[in-house]
Amino acid sequence: MLLLVQLNGSREMTTTISSREFNQDAAGAKRAALDGPVFITDRGRPAHVLLSIDDYRRLSGEQRSLVDLLAMADDVEFTIPSSRELAQPAELD
Repeated sequence: MLLLVQLNGSREMTTTISSREFNQDAAGAKRAALDGPVFITDRGRPAHVLLSIDDYRRLSGEQRSLVDLLAMADDVEFTIPSSRELAQPAELD
């Protein structure tokens, strides 16, 4: 079953499949998740949701790591402090 829903002003395709269909065509479910959430049902009731990683990160508010930021195609500007700025005298008592 395919539904077209509007979330946050953008139109996304929503797919609903049974657990059996998911087990038989996991690759198809992953492809469908690129267009929107895929609801997986057990005995006709929604039990799981398959999302693309981008949708998951957007919904969870996950912060990206420095590695993710550096891997992005866009330029990222940041300043690395010198080690002298971080150094503090040791307190020996």
